[in-house]
Amino acid sequence: MATRHEVLIIGGGNAGVSLAARLMRYGDKDVALIEPRDHHLYQPLFSHIAGGRAEVKEAVRSQQSVMPKGVTWIKDKAAGVDAGANTVLLESGTSVDYGHLVVCPGLQYHWEAVPGLAEAVNSPYGSSHYEFELAPKTWSLLSALRSGTAIFTMPTGPVKCAGASQKPMYLACDYWKEMGVLDKIRVVMVQPYPTVFGVPEVDRELDRKIAEYGIELRTNSELVSVDALSRTASIRDNSSDTIEELHYEVLNAVPPQSGPDWLTSTDLPAAGDQSGFVEVDTETLQHPRYPNVWALGDAAGTSNSKSGGALRKQTKVLARNLVAAREGKPVTEKYNGYSVCPFTVSRNTVVFAEFGIGYKPMPTIPKVPTWKESRLSWWVDRIMFPQVYWRLILRGRA
Repeated sequence: MATRHEVLIIGGGNAGVSLAARLMRYGDKDVALIEPRDHHLYQPLFSHIAGGRAEVKEAVRSQQSVMPKGVTWIKDKAAGVDAGANTVLLESGTSVDYGHLVVCPGLQYHWEAVPGLAEAVNSPYGSSHYEFELAPKTWSLLSALRSGTAIFTMPTGPVKCAGASQKPMYLACDYWKEMGVLDKIRVVMVQPYPTVFGVPEVDRELDRKIAEYGIELRTNSELVSVDALSRTASIRDNSSDTIEELHYEVLNAVPPQSGPDWLTSTDLPAAGDQSGFVEVDTETLQHPRYPNVWALGDAAGTSNSKSGGALRKQTKVLARNLVAAREGKPVTEKYNGYSVCPFTVSRNTVVFAEFGIGYKPMPTIPKVPTWKESRLSWWVDRIMFPQVYWRLILRGRA
């Protein structure tokens, strides 16, 4: 039998919980959230765990403890959406009807997209800090390395916080420098785009750190296959279509990503789009064909770089627009494309990248050069942000 809720949210991560809390604050009384997991994770700390600068326990809490008071928790997994009938099908076989639907289930990892990658990251010489369970393993491998080759890779296409692929690398290099072994370790970073990140001021600062650590940067390149037994990574230079075979002692890889598979079988993505991202107006976050459907966060078909900073802006816009729509008022709030990525370039300094669509700089405080390496920025990223997340963002107050 189907139940019904005025507002139904798919996904209990940062997007779903913070939005639900904000809607409750704005006066909505019938909000339900679909989330199958028992635990809630603060993903920005995964990089710090992988770099030996945070403990696992700091990044996890029970899902029950972060659920906003008054929100109905549907402990199940979404399996499909019939937007014409205003119904979400659950994996258990039941369904839930809705007045308004918000889709924010996050991204799906595609380890199988790179031959041998799944075997490599589960071998004694490979890992990925994008998986919570593997982040501590990443630090175990990096901290034990005293010589040889360490490879860090990022895939093409949309990913969660694109800069996060680099963070454990800088933390490890600084650690190896302290241990006096950095000159014995070959560090290779594989980056699919023309520059190290894309924001000119940030690129200059990151290039300086890359030179300082002696990192070999492969731009316009990507990991195309891995042989876990021989510990060989095949790197393709897309500008020349040549393949470089690199033997490694440690491989830390970021998997290709997309929207969840079940979304591609719905009519929520744009026509012909097989990536699984929900079609939305990129400013209002409202679906163009189904006005009672919304999306935000990683699974939304927006053109911004996907990050927690982007989500924080989106949540406020969507919450106000949804409330207005339910009251029959015009939808006027607009998301401006803002995103942010803090790069941990040493064990106690950070470079902040704040930018908009097309990687154009968009600093919160225009006259403050946050793209400069700073100890204060490290404190903000490592100490302040986690507290803001647990105490304010998840309560709809940031």
